[in-house]
Amino acid sequence: MPKIAFLGAGRMASAMVDGLLGKNVCAPADLACNDGGDGTAQSLSARTGIAAASKLEALVNAADTLVLACKPQQLTELDAGLAEFSHGRLVLSILAGKRLARLAEVFPRARNLVRAMPNTPGQIGAGITAWCAFRPLVPADRATVDAILGALGKTVELAEPQLDAVTGLSGSGPAYVFEFAAALRDAGEAAGLPRDTAWKLAMETLLGSARLLARSGLEPEALRDQVTSPNGTTFAGLQRMTARDFRGLIKETVIAATERSKELSGG
Repeated sequence: MPKIAFLGAGRMASAMVDGLLGKNVCAPADLACNDGGDGTAQSLSARTGIAAASKLEALVNAADTLVLACKPQQLTELDAGLAEFSHGRLVLSILAGKRLARLAEVFPRARNLVRAMPNTPGQIGAGITAWCAFRPLVPADRATVDAILGALGKTVELAEPQLDAVTGLSGSGPAYVFEFAAALRDAGEAAGLPRDTAWKLAMETLLGSARLLARSGLEPEALRDQVTSPNGTTFAGLQRMTARDFRGLIKETVIAATERSKELSGG
């Protein structure tokens, strides 16, 4: 693997580093990081053994690939010399809402640019990341992208216009799942269960159902129907969800997040 520099050392950068090291894709000597002065780089360095560079030029010059893992709003605050430092390097961005055209303005001399949209389960290697490239990737760069993003979980390559919908679905999706989990917990408590018991039942139901869905290979509707007896308890609950247009609400939720992503991206 080429040398990889992380501009930012927060949760996602840490997850990538952990995945790369845990899968023996890289050695600590192959990785380095920098932060905006919040101390996260030193913490990541101390925990993993990778280098923490104090100077941006030194960080980038020693690397073949630069991963942008800082806050999206920090893109305009980056050292003006970064355009030159990144000359000839692969730049991979996980900055939400920053399109390839914008990245090309900041890194005009980069070898190539990749924009990726991970999600928070990537922190434990269970994420899904969609990505797109500014130009077709040469095999070596594709292997690098696959390794870096694969450290977070599964990956899918898409056209850039689709990344706003990805943001609305899988990027924001964990929050919807967490909200549903909280709703199940609260509903169980309202039905007469102790709060801790309701939470345990809700969490294990979500975990087990997700595993069953992933392993069965069946459509979710098929598994739903296996649980549902005519005029039974599940049928009664599903009837209420249908009456309140549950699917319509989820559709509106994803579309609202997608439209906001377009606004933030300037498209």
